[in-house]
Amino acid sequence: MEKIPANDYHVPVLYHETLDALSIVPDGIYVDCTFGGGGHSRGILEKLGPNGRLIAFDQDADAQQNIQNEPRLLFIPQNFRHLHRFLRLHGIDQVDGVLADLGVSSHQFDEGERGFSIRFEGPMDMRMDRRQTLTAADIIKTYSEQQLHKLFEQYGEVTNAKTLAAHIVQQRVRLPFATIDQFKALISAVVKGNPNKYLAQVFQALRIEVNDEMGALKEMLEQLTKVLKPGGIAAIITFHSLEDRLVKNFFKQGTFEEVIDHPLLSIEKPKHFQLVNKKPITAGAEELKRNSRSRSAKLRAAARL
Repeated sequence: MEKIPANDYHVPVLYHETLDALSIVPDGIYVDCTFGGGGHSRGILEKLGPNGRLIAFDQDADAQQNIQNEPRLLFIPQNFRHLHRFLRLHGIDQVDGVLADLGVSSHQFDEGERGFSIRFEGPMDMRMDRRQTLTAADIIKTYSEQQLHKLFEQYGEVTNAKTLAAHIVQQRVRLPFATIDQFKALISAVVKGNPNKYLAQVFQALRIEVNDEMGALKEMLEQLTKVLKPGGIAAIITFHSLEDRLVKNFFKQGTFEEVIDHPLLSIEKPKHFQLVNKKPITAGAEELKRNSRSRSAKLRAAARL
């Protein structure tokens, strides 16, 4: 089995499983929506012939340090929500496969100044694209109690989301929270259970909101029917139940909400995708031992009809 390409920037999860799911044809055109450390991209390029092409998207400027001198690779420094627009801009109508690994890269977690991790002191930032202005500190400072409650509950599955939101609104007028340590001190009185797990859920919720990750994912999924050729495959790796549910519902029924079959209503909706794997693929024992961040990864793949 070929070695998984990894570097200090990021170790790609479900590497072999993802490449297998994409069923790469040598002269095909593929899109890596989340270039990051370039691990999955390197795997795709190895399977492509001289006429194959890879288009890589990444909104994080740091990812550009991983670009190889490779004539078959086109790098687009943008959020993948603009997938269709930028493919058309470069004269590409349809592609053979699309990959998206929705996890935060190890590099982003390990750089304290980015504000993604509870392990380091740094600014409450969390922007993947530092060209945008909204930061985690802005959300904590300006969102209403109701808005904070909703985002902690939905995006972080925080057990006492309502109490946390009320506490932040009450305390933020008198306590500073520009840095991670200051924010941790601000909410310390309401932390429940395992502090590390609790804080990780709170930070996840803020990160998802700062980067509008759910909105971007929905927009990208809706463009797949335009950008994929018939038979083309989309492979999406999620790390959160909300993301996974969006992908699962979209692949199965072309909508983001769960559709319950009604015995008296038989409205046939046009089907756009055929599942490649009926159940999500998860990391095996060896990968879990090697990379703990793979434990929540789920890969779903579907072919365009």
